[in-house]
Amino acid sequence: MGIGTGIAGFICFIVGSLFQLLWLAIVVSAILSWLFAFDIINYRNRFVAQLANFLDSVVTPLLAPLRRFIPPLGGIDITPIIALLIISGVQRYLLPPFCGALAMLLGGGV
Repeated sequence: MGIGTGIAGFICFIVGSLFQLLWLAIVVSAILSWLFAFDIINYRNRFVAQLANFLDSVVTPLLAPLRRFIPPLGGIDITPIIALLIISGVQRYLLPPFCGALAMLLGGGV
């Protein structure tokens, strides 16, 4: 294994991990929104408010373009589900060929 292949593997690990963290942020943000909607937790708790604001700042730029095309269905926002499907598809079908091509490019090609 050459240095280029190791670098490609590390880059792919970082990209895959970022996708997993984004996936987790979307899930936690959706759960928090349900907990706020049913008044189980509220914004008066400082930690919860900071966590919700952080997750909103991470998730909203990703979901905003989807919300322009996908209207709420009966008051239920399904854009987090669509975003999770897109992220899972990218991880499963686009990331492995990208990693292979990057390894070939950086490793000198075998």
